[in-house]
Amino acid sequence: MFHSEADLQHGFARALWELAPEVRSRLEVRQHTTDRVERLDLLCAGPSARTAIEFKYWTRRWTGDVGPDDERFILKSQAATDLARRNFIFDIARLERFCDRADQQGLALIVSNDPLLWTPPPEGKRTRDHDFRIHQGRTLEGTLLWAGGSYVPNTRVLHGSYPLDWQPYSQLPGPCGEFRYLAVFIDPRPGGSPV
Repeated sequence: MFHSEADLQHGFARALWELAPEVRSRLEVRQHTTDRVERLDLLCAGPSARTAIEFKYWTRRWTGDVGPDDERFILKSQAATDLARRNFIFDIARLERFCDRADQQGLALIVSNDPLLWTPPPEGKRTRDHDFRIHQGRTLEGTLLWAGGSYVPNTRVLHGSYPLDWQPYSQLPGPCGEFRYLAVFIDPRPGGSPV
């Protein structure tokens, strides 16, 4: 259970340090791409490879006490699921850019208790984020258009193909107590330069 996306990032980095102390990890690392400087949520560097990680933590309202100390959690509802989908796919596209080294792979990770993210939309219903749906069983690939291409700044072209498989994360009592996660792995780009 996490209070926020930053809490998720910190918890992941701490678990990594405990499980694999030989892997160095850094939060909010600058990445230099061809035309800009961007920040990466977490960079993990092992003896022979690196993993660039982007996190999303999207919640619906849930309140309760969790853990051995009964820590109080009050999660807010982030209602705009279209933006959650868009931002997760933006992360995948960014990670494709960052994985231009032969020794660097990527991981886009989202944890959520909002079933609108993993549930397929009703048949025949098209929304402005139709191409950006990240529901169970979907495969993300190719050119993704926002609102049928009427808002070009949101267009994303994915070079890889990413089958989506949401997994159980935790089950807490009450409404919106089911948490799932989706992990999308990005391979190093073919022809990436070795270090």
